[in-house]
Amino acid sequence: MIVKLDDSLLQIEPTLKIGIIHYTKIVVTSSPQMLKGRLQLFQEQLFFELEEKAVTEFTGIKEWRALWKKFGADPNRYRPSVEALYRRIAKQNYITPMHSAVDLNNFFSLRYEIPMGIYDCKKIQGNVTLALGDEEKNYKGLNGRDNSLNHILTLSDETTPFGSPFVDSVRTAVTEETTDALQIVFLLPSMTIEESQKILESMGAMFTQIHGGDATSTLLIKDQNEWRI
Repeated sequence: MIVKLDDSLLQIEPTLKIGIIHYTKIVVTSSPQMLKGRLQLFQEQLFFELEEKAVTEFTGIKEWRALWKKFGADPNRYRPSVEALYRRIAKQNYITPMHSAVDLNNFFSLRYEIPMGIYDCKKIQGNVTLALGDEEKNYKGLNGRDNSLNHILTLSDETTPFGSPFVDSVRTAVTEETTDALQIVFLLPSMTIEESQKILESMGAMFTQIHGGDATSTLLIKDQNEWRI
């Protein structure tokens, strides 16, 4: 599998950084109590912070909203997934635990203020491209709706789109049967390469601590825009 960041995105935002973590031989289960507790505590702390600070004032959310506009999408209509999570927490509508992979993915997203996606490698067909979606790009999402991806950064394999920093598709969702997964980390353009690499290493270490298996990661940037897995 080759994962490639399309040049057209880098022309719009030359400092765009996409992190990729490939997990193999993992075991996904219901979340251990430690993870459930950590996710719940983080949301409760964030709720009190959100009483004093608007969602759009958080650095990561502010930066992704600006990037959304650069790509031509309306962040008030199609919000980056991390912003949607923060707005849920502001209403005390806390995230319900699902399973260890999704729960940890959500924790990372909240912790670093960035959109995240995790996908079952066995459900991905061929190579993967990250490019800007158009009017023809859409899929049934985990939100239960058919979602348009026009002007939204989109992950596609050789059949159809399957992911984005907006909402992910049902087709490639990770389940408790997943053993190989691809995690896409929609980093902030303002992050340095060194900072981005440290975040990917930290995520990979925590994920394999809970799920076992192995993690390898890379950073897709202007001068290194594809990775062969």
